[in-house]
Formats: sequence, C-alpha cells, structure tokens
Amino acid sequence: MLTALLASLTVGATHPGTADGHSPGYGAPTQDGVVRSARGPLAAAEVTLFQAGEDPGSGARPLARTRTDAHGRFSLPYRAPHDPGAVLYLTADAGPEGRARGGAPGGVRPVRLVAMLGTGRHTGDVVLDELTTVAAGFAMAQFTRGGEVAGRSPGLQNAAAVSHNLADIGDGEVAETLATAPNGDETSTLRAFNTLADILSGCTAGQTCGALLDLAGHPGAPAPRDTFQAVADIARLPGNNAAGLFALADGRDDYRPRLAEAPDAWTIALRYVGNGHELDGPGNVAFDAEGTAWIGNNYTFGADPRQSVCGSRILSRLTPTGQDVPGAPYRGGGLYGVGFGTTVDPRGHVWAANFGFQGTDCPLDASRLYRSVSEFTADGRPLSPPGGWRNGDIVQPQGAVSDREGNIWVANCGGRSVTRIPGGNPSGARNIAPGGDTLVKPFGVTVDTQGRAWVTGNGSDDVTLLSPQGDPVRTVTGGGIKRPMGVASDSLGNVWVANGGVVVAPCEGTTPAMVAEAVKDIVTRDAGASVTMVRSDGTTPAEPFVNDGLFLPWGIAVDGDDTVWVANFGGHRLANLCGARLSSCPPGLRTGDPISPAGTGYTSDGLERNTAVQIDPSGNVWLANNWRTVPLQTNPGGHEMVVFVGLAAPVCTPLLGPPKRP
Repeated sequence: MLTALLASLTVGATHPGTADGHSPGYGAPTQDGVVRSARGPLAAAEVTLFQAGEDPGSGARPLARTRTDAHGRFSLPYRAPHDPGAVLYLTADAGPEGRARGGAPGGVRPVRLVAMLGTGRHTGDVVLDELTTVAAGFAMAQFTRGGEVAGRSPGLQNAAAVSHNLADIGDGEVAETLATAPNGDETSTLRAFNTLADILSGCTAGQTCGALLDLAGHPGAPAPRDTFQAVADIARLPGNNAAGLFALADGRDDYRPRLAEAPDAWTIALRYVGNGHELDGPGNVAFDAEGTAWIGNNYTFGADPRQSVCGSRILSRLTPTGQDVPGAPYRGGGLYGVGFGTTVDPRGHVWAANFGFQGTDCPLDASRLYRSVSEFTADGRPLSPPGGWRNGDIVQPQGAVSDREGNIWVANCGGRSVTRIPGGNPSGARNIAPGGDTLVKPFGVTVDTQGRAWVTGNGSDDVTLLSPQGDPVRTVTGGGIKRPMGVASDSLGNVWVANGGVVVAPCEGTTPAMVAEAVKDIVTRDAGASVTMVRSDGTTPAEPFVNDGLFLPWGIAVDGDDTVWVANFGGHRLANLCGARLSSCPPGLRTGDPISPAGTGYTSDGLERNTAVQIDPSGNVWLANNWRTVPLQTNPGGHEMVVFVGLAAPVCTPLLGPPKRP
C-alpha cells in the first residue's frame, strides 16, 4: 500500500496543476492535444483551459494551464465544472512576448490559437490551429471581447456547437458540414474559410501580425491584441478592409481550396437542409427559447423542379447546428403550403399560417385549404384540428406574429384584413378590416414597444397601425413606401419597412407565376427598392433609405443592437443598415446608412431568392432560400436555410415584439 501511495504521488507531481495552483485531484479529467500552425507544431506555447463567463462582460475563468513540448503536445488535468452547461475552450498563446498594441507594457503574445470544446467533457485529443481559430472567432464573435469569451444561455452554448460545423477540433481540419454538400464546393464559403486561415498563418509564422491586427480593428476602436480577437472583429464587421486583409494571404496556400480574389466582405455563410428532403420553399423562421428554428415550407419536397408538387404539410424544426430536432419534422394540424407566417408565442406554442402555396398542376383546390392557421405545442404536437383553426375569417394568410401577451396577429393577404387571436384562444378570434382603399394585400406584421401592431399593405403602398386591442389607429403612406413586404420593430419604438418596389404579393388574384414574371428580368436594383423607417407617431423621413444592398427587399429584422437586416428576393445579397441607435453603428454613420458594403451588401453564392431574415440568440443571421433563382412554377422552391455565422447582435427568443439582447 505504501509503495502504491508513493507511486501515485510521484505521478501526480509530473502533471501541471490547475490555474489556481491546486492539484486537480484523483479521477480528474485530462485534456490532451497538440498546438500547431500550418507549417508545423508550436513548442513552448502556453495552453490554458477556460470556462466561458456566464454573463456579457464577465471574465472567463481559467481552469488549468501548461506549456506544449517540443512536438506541440500538451496534457492538461483540470477540475470539471459542476454546471453541465458550462462552455469550455482552449487557448494557446505562442510567439515572442512583446508590448501591447499602442505601446503599453504587458507581455502580449499576438498569436492566440483557440479551440472551442463546448459543453460536457471532451474525450480524445484536441488540435488548436488556424482553422479551429477561425471557426471559434466567427462562431463566438458576439461573445468575445478582449480575447475572452462570455455570454448567456442558450446563445453561448449554441454558438460553441456551431463552431464545430466549421472546424473539427479532433483533427484540426475543416468540419464535415462545411466540407460537404450543400456547402463544400457548391459555394465559396469553404474557400473563404481557408483563406482566412491562410491570413492567420502569416502571423503564426511571425511575419504579418502587425498588419493583421491593424486591419482587423474597427474604426474608432482599439486594435485587437491577438489573432483570436482579430478574427472575431473581422466577423462582426466583415466589410472592413476586406481587400487589405486578402493581401495578407498573398503567397500563402497552406489551406486549400482558397479564394482567387478578395471578397466584398469576409462573411461565413453555411447552408442547412435538415434531413435533406424536407425544405422546399421555406418561407419564414422563428426561434424558440432554446434557439431551435421552426420553419414553414411552401411546397412538398421534390428534388426535380419539373415535377409538380402540392403544398407542404410539414413543419420543420432544426437545431442551431442545422440538423432535425429528434421527432421533427412535424405533421398535422391543418398544415398546407405555409408562407411568410411562422411565430412562437410566450408559451412556446408555434403558429403557422396556411397560405396554400402549391405548384402548378397540383390537383388540389387551394381555396379549401388557405383559410386557417395551425398551432403546435413546444414539442411538436398539433393542437389545431385537421382543418386548422379557421376562426376570424382567415384568407390566404401571410405574416403572423405573437406579442408579449400571447395574442396572435395574422395578415390576411387575400382578405384585406387582420385576424387577432386573443391570448392564442381561437374561439375569440376577430377579423379587423379597416375598409376603403387601405390595407390591400396585407403581408407583413410586427408589434412595437407599446403592443401595437403594424401591418404592411403591399397592394396599397401603406402601413396600417392597430391598437393593442386591434382597433385601427392610422394608415401611413409616403416616405418611399412602395410595395411593402416585411416589417420589423426596434427597441426605440420605430418600425422598419422593406419596400419590394416591384414585388407584388401573390394573393387576391395575383399568382406566384405573375410574381416570377415581374422579377425575372431584373438584374440591377429597382428604383423602388428601399427601406422606410416609421416613427412611433407615424411620421417618416422624407426619403427612404437606398443602397445597392437593397435589391428586391422582402424580409426585414432588427438585431439586439437595433441595426437593421434586409433579405432580398433577388441579387443574392443581405443588407445591414445603421438603425436609430447610432452608438451601435461604425463612427460617422447615420440612421439608414449601409453597414454592409454599399455597392453589394453581403453577397453569397449560397443565397437564392430570399424571403425571411431572422436573428438567433447566438447572433447568427438566418435567411430562407424560398425560391430558386430561376423558378419553374411546377416546383419553384429553394431547399436551404442560409446562416451567416456570428454576424449580428444576438436576440432573446422567442421574439415577442421588439428585439432584446439576451
């Protein structure tokens, strides 16, 4: 026994202690791994295991620390946190110590490589390299300040999981999700990701650190101190110095394939397809309290666009990393051809508006099926009957939202009215029709800070304001409102309107084929394509906001910093505008100015014709590839959700009116 005791003490003495100087104790987990750059292992790197902070601004807590050996390897015993939701990550600081940016002392090492472990105990070796660092920097961009990671659940945990869609920390290579269809060589995202890793490799080689940190910094803000923070800064403002950053990869091709020329912005956009045979014409997306994505589909899935399909009868639900939640997709409850209306109420119930989309040659009579909404529990069980809830004279419903009181507001595109379902109780549903020439083809609906509903009239070039009880208050025209589609509220009391310009809502006699004809030859921004801000009193600026990132605006969303995001039904681009909270915008910008590149927006060849745009609790921007670029009307539907990783300020979900930061 004495011999065994002495042996155990001897072994324990050869291992490094925890960061607080205490031995991790018998039975403590050990994390093994290797630190390497594109050119080989990094010896004498200081490796630290951190537990991410649980609130924005709180510091990450070091759990253990050691140094790599001559082969870049490390072994790190640590005390596992009691919280099963704790997010752990590894950093490796390498390179010669120097002075902090700006000349301040501090022993700063500019090379910091990172691997996100996520929640739970990670078994097996971990690799820290440039690829895992780019993955961590983008996924955790909204949770990283000063080189440390902190944030609230579930956004923090979900973001850590998303990082594993980009890089595999087990081998330090590109993750399967990014490397294979519908990503891989089908879009330019993999090439952009590899090029970013090449940019970092110049710094890990000791050659370009100064230029990298200077170019990655935001205007008016201190330059980042290390490579990890540099990547996070690039992710949050990807159009900043895009060409200059690309030049840092000149002559480096450690990671292939890579970009041949500079992008308009350094965005990372992933495409998600669920089980691969469910998404067809996704119309909108709503997030629940866990950050899972509920998606209504226009059409029954069909891979061949030449084969006619009928309306979808499923409700998709994806995890934050793009897979089906177990048991999803869900069926029943009267689902048929859901359009722009999907929302989650305060109880976690999900509502889908059955517009009745279907391909040409479908033998069903859509007019018998487009007069309802469907309701599901938080675990996907239908509560509405087989024909859906039909109270309140619902006709071709499009936009649908819940407010904080659980009232459901439905825009009846084919009925010149709004249906209000009080407290989510269909028996009390009431139809609200202002009458006259207002609210023709109502399409989008949002709820403001006062609980009032704003509804766009696509066919009447107006926005109608309803009291919290549903009484018409006023109708807003002017300010560039033209063929309005989506509408979103901010936390300051304003609402933002996406003006489609030439996009006519496919209801009340207008067919999807007519919409396709109207937009097929548009190759440059239409003159009417714009965004209008409507103040709480109904006034608007004299002119709408215009830039070439606004091609055919359709969906619109506001993030946790009150900046505005616009999806386009053409142009393969996403636009980001400075909102009314100027402190959230780059210095010098005014309300309505583009944050994304003014001439292009944030482009992606993974985008097709997009309707919805929404922000999740991790700050990822989700867009619905609703239609193919060349839509055959037998089955025009697109098949993907496109997710721009780490691009926006996170939003507390479910979204019940104006956005709030978690």
